[in-house]
Amino acid sequence: MKYINNIYINTLEVKQSKFIAYLTPYSDFQKTLNILKKEHPKARHFVVAYRYLNEFNQIVEYSSDDGEPKGTSGKPSLFVLQGSTMINCSVIIVRYFGGTKLGTGGLVRAYSDAVNLVIKQAELLEYKQEREVKVYFEYSKATLTHCFL
Repeated sequence: MKYINNIYINTLEVKQSKFIAYLTPYSDFQKTLNILKKEHPKARHFVVAYRYLNEFNQIVEYSSDDGEPKGTSGKPSLFVLQGSTMINCSVIIVRYFGGTKLGTGGLVRAYSDAVNLVIKQAELLEYKQEREVKVYFEYSKATLTHCFL
């Protein structure tokens, strides 16, 4: 699995519509979404998708079409995150409508392409699950059997 620790931005333009994709660590998702809604008051849609590990080590996933036709934006964006094995990250795609309808297939391609573009420019880090283990023993029972220098 892969994760990121910075915010990455990339823009895709399709038939005068702008798709601005923001790839963020999941911990910054809500804060980033709130900022983007203030920065882009004339944007038509704020499509989101995220994946993170909860306290039980289960993957939690969510996506929203935010007014786009059902299944044309949030789910395709989430599928790209899944296909890239991304974890503990979110993507927010800000869409400015350009006046030309793209149709359902065009929307699926545009949102998927926008997410793929921003992932390609991101520095992906390898996720490794770590566990802390404490070992206790009596000092008098400690022996040195091999010494490698």
